Amino acid sequence: MKKLILIIIILSSSISIAQLESSQTGAWYMYFYNAKFSNSNWGIQGDFQYRDWQGLGDMEQLLLRSGITYSPDNSNITFTVGYANITTGEFGESDDTSGENRIYQEALLPQKLGERFYITHRFRYEQRFVENQDFRTRYRYNLFLNVPINQKDLSKNAIYIALYNEIFINGQTEIGDGREIELFDRNRTYLGAGYALTNKLRLQLGWMNQKTVNWGKGQLQFSLHHTF
Repeated sequence: MKKLILIIIILSSSISIAQLESSQTGAWYMYFYNAKFSNSNWGIQGDFQYRDWQGLGDMEQLLLRSGITYSPDNSNITFTVGYANITTGEFGESDDTSGENRIYQEALLPQKLGERFYITHRFRYEQRFVENQDFRTRYRYNLFLNVPINQKDLSKNAIYIALYNEIFINGQTEIGDGREIELFDRNRTYLGAGYALTNKLRLQLGWMNQKTVNWGKGQLQFSLHHTF
């Protein structure tokens, strides 16, 4: 536990520096779940996220996402087909919101390098129905890395470092009414520290930097990862 406290102190110091560089550093509060049906290749997974422009009190986004998973026999690959509903708020005093419905398909490929490096590749394809925009698609690739510190796996009492980088590419540039967007949508880079409360429940704290063509923004991230 002392090691975890030290990691959080170091991480908090880097977060403080990032806040000096950006007046719009916000926070994301996230719950991820994953469950497999008994004696079956099928399961469910998803996440619920509340994102705030300033920490609390100015909603950036509410995201509700769930999907059906399938894992072939004798394979670590997991395929998912799912749906997400997203409500996005305006920055500042405005209470205006916009909505999006999203269908997605993804493939999750975990692997282990050496004794402590847990890597996961996630490929996701999205079909997006954004309010007041034409139908469009998006491609996403995320590379996750978890490295336990005090033991060799991510079981109960593990303290670990978590990193990821995700790139988003738009499938179309025209979104209606003569409006256009770039093919490059955004990139997210994350550094965090985690603790395994049980073999199936992990708590994580981190900082994510998100960049688009027009802006960059820091986010605190608080996440709970639950496997049933």
